[in-house]
Amino acid sequence: MSADVLDDRATVDRLDRDGMLARIEALPEQCEEAWQHAADLRLPESHADVRDVILVGMGGSAIAGDLLRSLSLRLGSKPVQLIRGYDLPASVGESTLVVACSHSGNTEETLSAFQQAIEAGARTFAITTGGELKQLAEAAGPPAFLYTYDGEPRSAIGHQLMTLLALGQQLGLVEQQNTAVAEAVELMKAQRSELGFDSPSANNPAKQLAARLHERVPVIVGAGVLEQAAYRWKTQINENADSWAINETLPELDHNSIVGFGLPDVSRLHVVFLRHASLHPRLLLRYGATAEALDKVGVAHETVEALGSSALAQMLTAIYHGDLTSYYLGLLNDVHPSSVRPIDDLKAKLSER
Repeated sequence: MSADVLDDRATVDRLDRDGMLARIEALPEQCEEAWQHAADLRLPESHADVRDVILVGMGGSAIAGDLLRSLSLRLGSKPVQLIRGYDLPASVGESTLVVACSHSGNTEETLSAFQQAIEAGARTFAITTGGELKQLAEAAGPPAFLYTYDGEPRSAIGHQLMTLLALGQQLGLVEQQNTAVAEAVELMKAQRSELGFDSPSANNPAKQLAARLHERVPVIVGAGVLEQAAYRWKTQINENADSWAINETLPELDHNSIVGFGLPDVSRLHVVFLRHASLHPRLLLRYGATAEALDKVGVAHETVEALGSSALAQMLTAIYHGDLTSYYLGLLNDVHPSSVRPIDDLKAKLSER
């Protein structure tokens, strides 16, 4: 499909009947609103002295946990794990806090893990819009922290992340985040002027990148605090553009994947490096050296720079750029950006067994 569709509002009206574009573009305001709402979050005193924290979630409801865990590695005083699946570690007990995050409240893997936490005597907390998770949390002790959002789990990242940040502050997992949230919101609003749909392709880096990724296999590479942003790019391209995408991390990529750069046919690969100047100096060297290795085997690549001085701003500005790019790639692929029919079909099959 011609890149002209990226400036064609009629194409958006035809494909995006559920308003995904508006939800993506409104992420800064969603984060502002969610941060204000999260000020009401109060953990019970019984949760204050936990030894470790386990976050459980799947798909779009897990990415906020990824981001909190990444921030906690740099700033926090307690170990944090993220579990994507049915089972908790055997070590979970009364000194563990298990936080379940499910947008719908009905994610079967998350419900399984949360029930295990209750049975193990762990302290529990839930973040959701309702569903069975809300009922389980209320029966187990502290009621779930509820938010309201009309959209897909992946579009609710602001609500989930801001709630987890507020929880993380109370637990000492992260430092005070008011300044970082304000910086991230301001920078994303500035990005929208350049990357939003009303900015024409001739001046819009996200639309231009989507055009280069069209009919290619994107390989998204991140490092440090941008590792999870790179994973978010991968999953958003999967779901918004109905397309394959690959996620890699530095420095791990340089210890295995680099050996296979030349084979098989690499002509359809396109690598996107997510980078920020504040990353470890040796990582910054690896970005350049890895790009040179790609040049040698003829793999196209480019770099997207994250913005901001805080780790949170760097994560969110990289994510915002990727969310918009994935949306524009969906337009080029002529697909409905909100539809995830293969996921829905698989869930329906599993429910019959």
